[in-house]
Amino acid sequence: DPIDGTKEFVKKNGEFTVNIALIKNQKPLLGVIFVPVSGELYFSTKTKGAFKAQVDLKNYNLDDITNQAKKLPIAQQEKKPFTIVASKSHMSLETQDYLTKLKSIHGELNLIYKGSSLKLCMVAEGMADCYPRFAPTMEWDTAAGQAICNHAGFDVIDWKTKKTMLYNRKELLNSSFLVKAF
Repeated sequence: DPIDGTKEFVKKNGEFTVNIALIKNQKPLLGVIFVPVSGELYFSTKTKGAFKAQVDLKNYNLDDITNQAKKLPIAQQEKKPFTIVASKSHMSLETQDYLTKLKSIHGELNLIYKGSSLKLCMVAEGMADCYPRFAPTMEWDTAAGQAICNHAGFDVIDWKTKKTMLYNRKELLNSSFLVKAF
């Protein structure tokens, strides 16, 4: 996906990404998500795991990037309320209902709104506990983020099948889904 978060790109808020994924047998094997405005780079492979790095586009070296990358999820220092990341531009009634359900289970909630595939990255990074999505997305919106989440110990659950989301389906439109720990 050359520009994930088109609405965020148009708004010039910096919350758009470039997403690359490799899918084999309907499962993401590797994922790369780059945030051009901030230089944040998320990447993963099944064998190495998931990582986050900072890239200086004016002066970068691949070895430096991979050597300074932090393994995901990154340990959080303080106990925080249950944190949900939600779409900045695509809130739905189903998402609001799900948030109400989570509040009855967890009490205090911390809700963060983000654009593009950054929501998946926040879960993989450990900054959010889950990401519910009950609004339309396409395979290219989620494949790279799912690879990164999977390789960091999180799953992307297809809301219809209640199983891990699969790719290269006949229908490219994703079902609703939930990103959470395995």
